[in-house]
Amino acid sequence: MFDIKENLKKLPDSPGVYIHKDKLGQVIYVGKAVSLKNRVRQYFQSPKNMPAKVRAMVSHIEEFEYITTNTEMEALILECTLIKRYMPKYNVLLRDDKTYPYIKITMDEEYPRLVKTRRVEKDGCKYFGPYADAGAVNQMIDLLNNIFVLKRCATRKFPEIIKPCLNYHINQCRGICTGKVSRESYMQDIMHIMDFLNGKTKPLVDMLTEKMLEESELLSFERAAELRDYIEAAKTITEKQRVVLLGLKDLDIALAISSSQKSYVVLFFVRNGKLTGRESFAMEGTEDKNELVSEFLKQYYSENPNIPYEILVEQPVEESELIEDFLGEIAGRQVKITLPQRGDKKDLLKLAQKDSIELLKSIDERENNHRARREALSKEIGSLIDRITGSGANNPLDLQLDSHAQKWKDYRVEAYDISNTNGIDSVGAMVVFEGLKPNKKEYRRFKIRTVEGPNDYGSMQEVLYRRFKRALEGDPSFKTLPHILFIDGGKGQVSAVQQILHAMKINVAVAGMAKDDKHRTRALIYKPYGEDEYEELLLKEHPLLFKYTGAVQEEVHRFAIDYHRGLRGKRIQGSVLDEIDGIGPQRRNSLLIHFGSLDKIKSATIEELCEAPGITESVAKNIREYFD
Repeated sequence: MFDIKENLKKLPDSPGVYIHKDKLGQVIYVGKAVSLKNRVRQYFQSPKNMPAKVRAMVSHIEEFEYITTNTEMEALILECTLIKRYMPKYNVLLRDDKTYPYIKITMDEEYPRLVKTRRVEKDGCKYFGPYADAGAVNQMIDLLNNIFVLKRCATRKFPEIIKPCLNYHINQCRGICTGKVSRESYMQDIMHIMDFLNGKTKPLVDMLTEKMLEESELLSFERAAELRDYIEAAKTITEKQRVVLLGLKDLDIALAISSSQKSYVVLFFVRNGKLTGRESFAMEGTEDKNELVSEFLKQYYSENPNIPYEILVEQPVEESELIEDFLGEIAGRQVKITLPQRGDKKDLLKLAQKDSIELLKSIDERENNHRARREALSKEIGSLIDRITGSGANNPLDLQLDSHAQKWKDYRVEAYDISNTNGIDSVGAMVVFEGLKPNKKEYRRFKIRTVEGPNDYGSMQEVLYRRFKRALEGDPSFKTLPHILFIDGGKGQVSAVQQILHAMKINVAVAGMAKDDKHRTRALIYKPYGEDEYEELLLKEHPLLFKYTGAVQEEVHRFAIDYHRGLRGKRIQGSVLDEIDGIGPQRRNSLLIHFGSLDKIKSATIEELCEAPGITESVAKNIREYFD
């Protein structure tokens, strides 16, 4: 299992983003740090001075990941991107793209201006950003306006006779309105500004530094301080942001890495110019990096229709033209495989390579921890199954036998729950866990057909009967059988399930997931083989099994509740109109499509109701009378 103390020792002293996860592997918090090593460690020190919310979050952290960046600004932008992606429970504020300011050059005007905006539109203008420091953006616009004396008003056309505004008289505008300014010379200055905003900052910074020194020699310290602030703003705002490349379309970066045990391809995702995350994929059969990437591109994207416009690689890929054509056929457009040599894409590739080195340091240990956790849990569940089915009845539950780990290495747990509202809209849910992870493709749901009223025992029996009957009939969607059933409930639910399994001559271990008064998973209840009395396995004495069982119980309960609420919502929405004389499914749908909502139908007049297709005057009167 993930060892937090050991992994804290391996954190790099560099900027980046850290990702906290809970026992289900779900992201619960995303944060940024100037030093990952210092920041992440703070969460696992004494909780005395921590706010209550932070203490609550830390109690749920089971593991963490991190992604390194070059600067804190890159970490900030990546943090916001990941927060939008994962919607973590303990992050307070979600900031969308409009939070970040851009510098806009109004190229749709004859004499362009510099303005700050939070919206990027396809209007022919030039946009630079986004930037994390809004104050620096304001200073930068003031700086460039002052140096190049640009137009500041939004007026596009000026009458022949006009008096210049105050900006002209205080030397903050050249007087475009007077018609004395050459557009050619003005646009040359705009080109210089675009070069500056594109990162070519040295010429302008050198010029400002020279002016600052001149003002200091003249004892004009106020002006010198102003120029100093402009220089700092220039350095801050034009800091290279490799995490954000506004001009880039969607692209992925595929890198091959090899540890002492396995080979992987690490895939970095860049969407709308933003690095949005990464995934690693274990590869078998070769250690040759070229072949690894080539085979990965063919296999991964053949099943993943979300193919980017471009894929960056760090060395030439065999059959790259053939693979480009193959991916282009799937995507319906051109797809390029690029080995960048210079520029922003080369910088982005270097950032990914640097992060892959950090990833490689922990990936082996993480896999070892995961395997150890999976095997330990396999032994515990294997012992439980043996106790229930009789194959190891003489072994105590805490006896760790290697044979169990081998026998139940690929165990399958199916969990069941019933949900209803006083017996109405009763449903059953089945979720599947294989090893430590849920297999959502194997989830199934059942609408209760033969049981009326709030009868959980009868409903559970119906669900299990239908599940195993379809397996016996050869239904491929139910063909894989479980090693053990986890039933939400206690002795009553377990007994009901055992009765139906016995009647069907099916020998599968059954355990009930019992909760305490605070609705927390407390114990597994089961009947040992050959005994008449039920026993309880107190989960607090088995921490790994406790976390696993709690995760299973929460998941099956969520799945059942979601299905039940969906059915209840449909019934409530449909029943109001269905109770009206003359309204059937066709007319009900016609009304809902025509008016868009039930509230509008309620307030509509008879004449308005008759405008809906299929609604006669007599039916409209029935509707009006019903709601009146």
